[in-house]
Amino acid sequence: MTTVFDVPADSLITRLSSELKKRSEIKAPAWAAFAKTGVHKQMPPEDQDWWFIRSAALLRRLYVDGPVGVQRMRTAYGGKRDRGSSPYQFRKGSGSIIRKIFQQLEKAGYVEKNKTGRRISAAGMSYLDSLANEIAMTPVQPAETKKT
Repeated sequence: MTTVFDVPADSLITRLSSELKKRSEIKAPAWAAFAKTGVHKQMPPEDQDWWFIRSAALLRRLYVDGPVGVQRMRTAYGGKRDRGSSPYQFRKGSGSIIRKIFQQLEKAGYVEKNKTGRRISAAGMSYLDSLANEIAMTPVQPAETKKT
């Protein structure tokens, strides 16, 4: 059986984000259009579907790294902050965004809490594995070569 480890992360995340967009439990809050994803960012994301892409990426990270907590995910989604003439320093990502996404994924039944943090549920694991299997079964389109 094909698992999440057998397919490329970018194809899984794009496919999973389009699937999560159809779920009624997963929706971006009203403030998400104006929020930055961390103090190290200067502008909010330009993509309208960034909430669903981040949800898919977090769900995949839970599958691979779980169980994890919000603080560990904040570190994973952090970056270097521009401090003007001072040297750059690492800053963590937004915890509120990660926490709200985890809560929505819990409501959808893909994530569950335990003592060590949040981990992917059995339903979430089978859902991701079936999605990875569908991605692996689709034939790869050969690249077109230009004749000169």
